[in-house]
Amino acid sequence: MSDKELYGYEEEDIVTLEFDDGVEEECGILGVFDALGKEYIALNPLGTEDVFIYGYKEYEEDYELIDIVDDDEFNKVVAEFEKLAVEEV
Repeated sequence: MSDKELYGYEEEDIVTLEFDDGVEEECGILGVFDALGKEYIALNPLGTEDVFIYGYKEYEEDYELIDIVDDDEFNKVVAEFEKLAVEEV
């Protein structure tokens, strides 16, 4: 059994983030959700309880993750994600 299977994600539900410093982080996709009239994605770095949230744009063959640089927007999106996460339980 691979490490990826141990974390409960299917292969197609894992993305690799590459940060500006060259560090790579494999993350499971927790979900895509709407907030503030936009789409966002919640990612879970494998083996942690952390959650990364990015803006999300999907194209026909690809997608784009967008950093949320505005603190107010970020806080509102996190609150919406937490509300959705509680509803899932």
